[in-house]
Amino acid sequence: MDPEFIRDLFASFRPVTVRRMFSGAGIFADGLMFGLIVDSAIHLKVDETNIADFQREGSRPFTYTRGKSSGRPTRHALPYWRLPERLYDDPDELAVWAGRAFAIAERKKFTPRVRAKRKRRLSK
Repeated sequence: MDPEFIRDLFASFRPVTVRRMFSGAGIFADGLMFGLIVDSAIHLKVDETNIADFQREGSRPFTYTRGKSSGRPTRHALPYWRLPERLYDDPDELAVWAGRAFAIAERKKFTPRVRAKRKRRLSK
C-alpha cells in the first residue's frame, strides 16, 4: 500500500507515518505503532477492550508461520486484527477504531514486560 494513501486514510484520526518492516510496514502516530500493513491489508492493535468489535465484523487476526526452514512450521498470531473493509470508506468511524488501537499501544508502552525465568545450568 502506498504510504500517501495510508496518511490520507487516517487523516481524520491524526497524522501518521508509515515505516517499512520485514515483509510489510508499521503505522505509527506519535512514535507508537498501532497498525500493521501486510499483503495490502491494514491491521489494528487489539486487546480485550476492542477485540469483540473486530469479531462482530468478521475480522481475523494477523497470523504468520515460523520454522518453515526447520521443517517444523508453527502458526503465531500477533495482537493485530484486520481492518473491516467498510472502514476504508468511513474516515470518521475509522478514526474511532484507530483511536482505540492507539490507546492500546499507549497502555502497552507503560505496562512492564514479564519475562519467563530461564533455568540456570549448574556447572560441574
